[in-house]
Amino acid sequence: MSSDSIRCGVAGVGYLGQHHARIYRELPGATLAAVFDANPARAAEISALNHNCPVASTLEELASLCDVISVVTPTDLHCQVALPLLAKGCHLLIEKPLCVTTEEAVLITDAARKAGLVVQVGHIEHYNPVMGYLETAVTKPRYIVADRLAPFNPRGTEVGVVLDLMIHDIGVALQLANSPVTRIDSVGVSVLTRHEDIANARLTFANGCVANLNVSRVSEKKVREVRVFQDNAYLSLDFMNQSGHLVRREGGKLNKEEIPLEKAEPLKVELASFLECVRRSKVPKVDVTLGRTALEVALEITRQIHASWQK
Repeated sequence: MSSDSIRCGVAGVGYLGQHHARIYRELPGATLAAVFDANPARAAEISALNHNCPVASTLEELASLCDVISVVTPTDLHCQVALPLLAKGCHLLIEKPLCVTTEEAVLITDAARKAGLVVQVGHIEHYNPVMGYLETAVTKPRYIVADRLAPFNPRGTEVGVVLDLMIHDIGVALQLANSPVTRIDSVGVSVLTRHEDIANARLTFANGCVANLNVSRVSEKKVREVRVFQDNAYLSLDFMNQSGHLVRREGGKLNKEEIPLEKAEPLKVELASFLECVRRSKVPKVDVTLGRTALEVALEITRQIHASWQK
């Protein structure tokens, strides 16, 4: 792709999509070329907030106006939105999870590969400064604990809490463990929706690492924390506040030190990285391979939970 400004679009400008639109408008070397939403009034509202950028009336029109598009629709619509956009030659950032079935994941992967297009999956925590630090500090993790709690919000409840929230920490655990998953043990309960709203999963990896993931979307408080234990250190970090500490064994003592993190807006880092991958024809940090693996693990967790309800 040339060095000219990249024409960017957003399909789905709800709560999260509005921020994709804002950031595309702000990023150097990018132009917010158009937005699309199933609700024309919402699309017009977001257009007005972004210097009256064009509003596409169809996905086909959106594709004709854009080089890259963020797919920020409900998860169960990702595949049916992504495939026609790929067919029109658009590079895509598809919000997490990639889609809702392995069959859909194969369709998206094959379509992108055949067309030679970049598809990045929106696992935003991989672009959080916390994850950047973990990727350098974690060498041989033995035990990973992640807690992700949130107050109830009807947004995202077209899927269970595993695909809605735990998918973030599945991706984080896969990256840090850097080993195939050999065993999954899961529990979950429904509280306010027909899906699981609280869940726990224990992932065992081939290298012996174990990850214990806890999620809830019916919590009184919001929590996004991860703790990693390895032979020489214990790390505790907060994705939400971008802070944390490291406890290291030195001699016969344990020394605690705060971790210096340069704070940044993860979504802006993520979208800038996506555009750079498009410009340079690079494989994204979170490509469809990692996106598919995280989805497959999430679907198995969900399957186990729902199977337990039938007993």
